[in-house]
Amino acid sequence: MKKNDEYAGKKWVVPYKNIVAIHDGEGYVEIVEQTNCFGGACWARYHYQRTSPLIVSVRNVGNTMRYLTRVGKEELNLTPSIAAAGIEAVEVGDDTISITYAGLGGGGVGATISRALAEDVIDYDHTEIGGSRSSKGTIVLPKRKRVLIGVDDTDTKEEGATWSLIHNIATELSGKNAYYISHALVQLYPVPFKTQNCVSTVVEFACLDEGRLIRDFESLLRKYTLSDETGMVALAKFDAEALREYGRLVKQKQISRETAEKAAVESEAEIVINGRGVIGALASLPYFANPMESVIL
Repeated sequence: MKKNDEYAGKKWVVPYKNIVAIHDGEGYVEIVEQTNCFGGACWARYHYQRTSPLIVSVRNVGNTMRYLTRVGKEELNLTPSIAAAGIEAVEVGDDTISITYAGLGGGGVGATISRALAEDVIDYDHTEIGGSRSSKGTIVLPKRKRVLIGVDDTDTKEEGATWSLIHNIATELSGKNAYYISHALVQLYPVPFKTQNCVSTVVEFACLDEGRLIRDFESLLRKYTLSDETGMVALAKFDAEALREYGRLVKQKQISRETAEKAAVESEAEIVINGRGVIGALASLPYFANPMESVIL
């Protein structure tokens, strides 16, 4: 069954804006749901976390809910009011990820057709929904990879702001190849050569072709940066934990370019533009999708 079936446009259906699925290459998937109704997403978070054994953790970032799940299938014990909906299966293919939801009543509507109408869904199938029925639905999504891009030193004392430039570039590049899903400002130790606030920026994408994204991002950054010391790094990995201690260090004191370059090699991060800003750009990566913590010195 394809999208835009008879449920599209129904007043009791609230389609999700987008859902992307990011595979770690092994046994985990992060499902990032961008909602058009935050209250509904909060209800889902509460019930899914109680109901679904596959869910490892859930967190809210902006208008998204992020479900870290194990790959597999688990039958759900649905109970009205207490555990009314959940994720029953997460299955990974060569190029796709299939997610099966189940729910009761209105929870079944949200768990099936509301997600089936989301932007990145390739295909879906579902049982009859609505009223007091239980229902089940499976959505099929492209299998995506997480790509992090960190940038620092794009402005001057007179003009510019790294965080806004990087947001605008990421917004321009967001699309079917690489969805822009998070942005964080990272407060760094105020070194003598800072322009003003000493803040780097990390943006996160759910990507199909990371090489194309990185090339396009570099091209726009070189076009619009106002600094000769711009640094840009990229990391195509599920997490950036290998840079956690380095990120803390750059918040605590001034460090050398050589230390940054060594950390990049050890973490397998790519230095794309190797200006002095690479020190802060690399330090931003472990703070992706954590904008409340990243702003703290």
